[in-house]
Parts: sequence; structure tokens; C-alpha cells
Amino acid sequence: MSARTPTRSPSTGPTTAGLTPRSLWAFFLATFGLSWGAGMLYVFFQEQVDVVLGPMGYTNPVFIFMVYTPGIVGVLLVARHYGMAGLGAFFRRFALWRMWPTWWLVLAVGMPAVFYAGAAITGNLGDPFPFAPWYTVLPALLPMFLIGPIEELGWRGVALPLLQRRLAPLWASLVLGLIVAVWHTPSFLLSGTKQSAWDFWPFFFGVIAISVILTPMFNAARGSLLVAFLFHAQMNNPVWPDAQPWDMWLFVAVAVAVAVINRRAMLDRGSAATAVLAPAGRPSVAATGFTAP
Repeated sequence: MSARTPTRSPSTGPTTAGLTPRSLWAFFLATFGLSWGAGMLYVFFQEQVDVVLGPMGYTNPVFIFMVYTPGIVGVLLVARHYGMAGLGAFFRRFALWRMWPTWWLVLAVGMPAVFYAGAAITGNLGDPFPFAPWYTVLPALLPMFLIGPIEELGWRGVALPLLQRRLAPLWASLVLGLIVAVWHTPSFLLSGTKQSAWDFWPFFFGVIAISVILTPMFNAARGSLLVAFLFHAQMNNPVWPDAQPWDMWLFVAVAVAVAVINRRAMLDRGSAATAVLAPAGRPSVAATGFTAP
């Protein structure tokens, strides 16, 4: 998984009007304020809201808004600081897909393997496929791509690049993972969410571990939003067996292995993708990071 870090292109540095590490305060305050505020209003007026919008869950607009908040805030900050042209450059980060094949193997095969290993420990490995007939899984895949991954427009779209301008990738991923884990805490208090049926601490530490695993992939793909989206979708894939809480503990173990194997890049700020906007042109396939506004 580790590889030598190529020389970075010279940094143009952030513009005075662009997003800077100080912008993280605005991002985090707005994200927590809007999402947690919506959650508190739901708790206070749950009966009335449920009558109009239905119970808490993937189809409830309040739940969707809370999940979307990091992405909404991130996109609004990009539009405010860079305008519509900058917003286009931000979304061009979905076109960044090239990274070492080993990382694609981890994403496509390694992550499902963790869930199946966790299910083997919990004794759920032999459970029948949860969708019958099989094609009923197709509608269930929509939330996998349209709900949780939207968060990444904020977490990995804005927050991680800005954190990596000040911190090495390992520390940036730990800080962001801790913040994301805290942000998810209200989900354990709202009946109808998946987390309300899970153990808190395995999930909490698992979220931090997932951040550590994703960061070197993100940097290897030069700040790819596509990789971040696919990674998050894999975490939400309804096909994988129920492996709580062991899947989260196994992700912690995987995170330790990833950090150790890639310790040189994880402790090197020069290997970090720090740009909020995609660079002009087509970066080299060998590049692991880039600097831009």
C-alpha cells in the first residue's frame, strides 16, 4: 500500500479570498449547528413531525437534511469563496480516480472482507441474503450512494484538505475522525436510525479508524471526491452482513496496520492533498497530492 512519494509541483498557495485553515471554524460550527439544531427540533416536536414527514429514517427529510449538512455547508463555502467557476473546479475532483491498484483492491475487496470477517466472529456469516428475490436489492442501493456519501463533500471535500495544510495526514485524519465521530453521536439517541441499535464505543472508534484508512487513499488519488464517495458507499452497502460491533473493531485493527505500513507518507505533509479545487489540466498518474487554492 505504501509507495514512494513523488516530488510535488510548486504550490501556488491559497488566495486571500480562498478557503484557509481558519475557515474550518466556520465549516464545523455551521455543520454542527444546523444538523444538531435540526435534531433537537425533531426531538422536541417528534410527534408532530412524524405525522407529517413519517418516522425517523432514510426517507425522513429531517434525517436526510442532518446527514446532508456537512456536504451542504462545504458546497456553500466553496461557492462563497470561489464563485461558480470555483464550484466547477471543486466538483472536478470527482474526475480524479487514478491511484495505486493496491488501494483499489483495498476499497473493492478489503472493505467487504472486514464485514464478512466481523460476521464470522458474531456468528452471522451464515445468515441468508437479506433481499429476496435478489433484484430487490437494487432500490436499497440508492441510499447507499445518495445519503451518507453526500457528507464527503464537506468532510473530505473541504475539511481534510484544509487540515492537511497544517497537520501531517495521520494527525489530520485522527482529528477529522474524532470530529466526525462526535458529530454522529445524536444518531444513537434517535430511534429509527441504524446507530440506535448499535453499541456506541465500537462505532465511535470505528469512525476514527475509517478516517485513518481513507486518508492515504484520498491522498494517493490527489484529493479525489470519487474515492471518498465510493469508500463511504462501501461502508453503507446493504449487501454486507450485519457484523456489529466486530466490524468496527476490525476496522480499528486495519487502521493501525495502514498507518504503520504507510507511516512515511502518513507523517509527511508533502504527501498530502491540500487543494479544495481541482488543478487545471490532467495531473500525472504518479502524483499523490497537489496544491492549489
